Amino acid sequence: MSDLTSQELDIARKYDLTPKVIPFLDRHLVYPIVESLRDLYDDKAIAQLTFDLFKDTNMTSFVKEQWKLINGSDNIPEEITAKEIKIDEIFNKLNTETKELLDILQSQEVQDHLKQDKAFNREYLEKSHGITEDKINALYEFGQFQYNRGDYVMASDLLSNFRVLSTNQELVISSTWGKLASDIIRLDWESSLKELSKLREVVDSRSFSNPLTQLHQRTWVIHWSLFPFFNNENGLEQLLDLFFSSSYLSTIQAASPWILRYLVAAVVSSENSNKNNLSNPIFQKRLKDLIRVVGQEQYEYRDPLTDFIKALYIDYDFNEANAKLNEASVILKTDFFLSNISDIFIENSRHLITEVYCRVHQKINLNEISKNLNLSRDEGEKWIANLIRETKMDAKINENEGTVILNHPVNSVYQQVIEKTKGLSFKANQILASALQKQDSVQ
Repeated sequence: MSDLTSQELDIARKYDLTPKVIPFLDRHLVYPIVESLRDLYDDKAIAQLTFDLFKDTNMTSFVKEQWKLINGSDNIPEEITAKEIKIDEIFNKLNTETKELLDILQSQEVQDHLKQDKAFNREYLEKSHGITEDKINALYEFGQFQYNRGDYVMASDLLSNFRVLSTNQELVISSTWGKLASDIIRLDWESSLKELSKLREVVDSRSFSNPLTQLHQRTWVIHWSLFPFFNNENGLEQLLDLFFSSSYLSTIQAASPWILRYLVAAVVSSENSNKNNLSNPIFQKRLKDLIRVVGQEQYEYRDPLTDFIKALYIDYDFNEANAKLNEASVILKTDFFLSNISDIFIENSRHLITEVYCRVHQKINLNEISKNLNLSRDEGEKWIANLIRETKMDAKINENEGTVILNHPVNSVYQQVIEKTKGLSFKANQILASALQKQDSVQ
């Protein structure tokens, strides 16, 4: 049973990105995302989606389980049973075909002879053990088969061994995608990051005859990278370095603007966005770029996280920022990738709201700032007091008035907007006057 209120459920369903990300993920990677949706949709709908995902794979036992859940019957269709028998036959065939080469590769003597040079390794194995191209390719075929069978450990090993020997560049790249997927599903984040780095190097360095092909592959890299980036200790920093690079940021804007949700989440949740690092040049640069791209893409994609940035940094609407932060908290709880950073996102968002609020106002009403932070009056006062102490802000709380006085000169954002508007108005009047003069001279 879902712990979400009906209002929260509506928000979570409205902003569910699953339909957006499915086209850019392998079906095996989609499964954990689908499983995370049980608080949003009923079990039968989840079972149906799971069945549709895996009905064409080699995971016949799993498919049978889903069919029983959907139909409430043990009468499994004959085509599923027949496929199960066929898959067992293929497994036995591929297992036999690859056993010789795998045994050879496990030999200590062979391992001592192998080098980084693939050509040398292939020549050595062919002369010493009669290993042919077909036997090497059988490793790839068996690895692909085992992946589709759900044996991700075996698939990862087979594909790794294949890459050591194969000179077929297309199959090597394909096996790298397969190994990355296997490592993600196995939750091996360290290995996943290594495989991701290899794929990025290939995608970014290859010469593509069609630029759309490179755009498409970068879009896949972006979506697959969400798994290790949001599950690795330094993943957020690596995500920000990649997503803010010009080629990948343009890919996000052109092909997958919904990824802005994860860019916002990473910027706000990164170590550089906490109360002690708000003036950090790296954070300020990223924040500036984020505000720009959120403003550019608001007509293409919007959700509570991007709207929070817009409300706070473009509109300076603190009530709206607080409302969007409340909605964003629902997204953070229900989005598969963001649940790990929910608390830190909310905490850092309050720092950002306070920081902007202090820049805009010299005298702060504690009731009002507490409301904007979605805190009680007492909680808000404690929050501000801690912030002043920890950041050594030149400010003082007046408990009698219920205010905070900032003792540093404030360059009001509102005043900046007013001055810029005045300047634009003056220029517009000059252009209009010039046009009228030209019209009069013509007449």
